[in-house]
This record gives sequence, C-alpha cells and structure tokens, in this order.
Amino acid sequence: MKNNSIKNVVAVGIGAALFVVIGLISIPTPVPNTSVQLQYAVQALFAVIFGPVVGFLVGFIGHAVKDALQFGNPWWTWVIASGLFGAIIGLFRSRFQVEKGIFETKDITRFNVIQILSNAFVWIVVASLGDILFLGEAATKVFAQGVVSTIVNGLTVGIAGTFLILAYTKRQSKQGSLSKED
Repeated sequence: MKNNSIKNVVAVGIGAALFVVIGLISIPTPVPNTSVQLQYAVQALFAVIFGPVVGFLVGFIGHAVKDALQFGNPWWTWVIASGLFGAIIGLFRSRFQVEKGIFETKDITRFNVIQILSNAFVWIVVASLGDILFLGEAATKVFAQGVVSTIVNGLTVGIAGTFLILAYTKRQSKQGSLSKED
C-alpha cells in the first residue's frame, strides 16, 4: 500500500508539472480567454492510469500553477473544473484495462464518450455557472467559453489522449501473452 502511495505522489508531481509546461503552449480560439489546451490529454492519461485522486490533483495543481505563472493569479472556477475533469475520468479507471495492455475499439469509444460528457459537464456547467454565481461574469460570455472549451478539449483529448493511452497500453504486457520457455 505504501509503494502505491509513493507512486501516486510522484504521478501527481510529474502530471502537474507536465500540465503546467504543456499548458503554457496554447492555440487561441476566436472566443476571448479560450484556447486549445493539450495538457488535458496528459491529465486524462494520468487519470486512467492512477485514478480519480491523481486525476483531480494533476488538473487542480497544474491549472493553479499555470494560471499563476501565466496570468498572475489562478481563475479558481476553471481550476476546480480542471480538477473535476481528471477526477471524473479517473472514476472510470476500472472500466479500462490499460495496465494489462488492453485498449480496444470498444474501450476507445467508451473513453471518448466519458471524456466528452466530462468536458461538457466541467466547462459548460461547473466553470460557466461558477463564473456567473461567484464572479458575476456575463452568462453569454462564459457559456460561449464553456462550449468552445468543451469542443476543443473534447477534440484534443479525443485525439491526443486516445493516442497517449494507446501508446501507454502498447508498452504493457497483454494478459496471457507471456509463455513459459522450454
């Protein structure tokens, strides 16, 4: 159990650092303060491998540090949404067998349905409503940001996240693939 805790702490540190570094590279969209963010693909990978706590902390810590470096202070409603995205993906960890080298078409489809619904929930509901309720932001602005974030994050996680999970899975031994030598 202790070894697993150490692995998780290391995973959070590495995942959050990757989230920050990759997050500093962003491609702007036509909607203000909204961009294509590739770090969510990495966060999804960590969530699938390590579960909801690591998934949450990678997004929460990574987004808070990235915002502090990039803008001077975190945008907390979106930091929370980033954390929740990782937690939700991580909650479905048991539905995947990536540690056993299995990530087949049905798994890819399941992963992408989960990540698209998760993106919609965290960006359209959590982040947008948080901005309206706690920060007094204009509803049309934040819902536009939430919808665009859902689309671009859904695409990047769908493409890059799927690729990362496939690459990770291929490095694992398939169950029953090893045979005894004579």
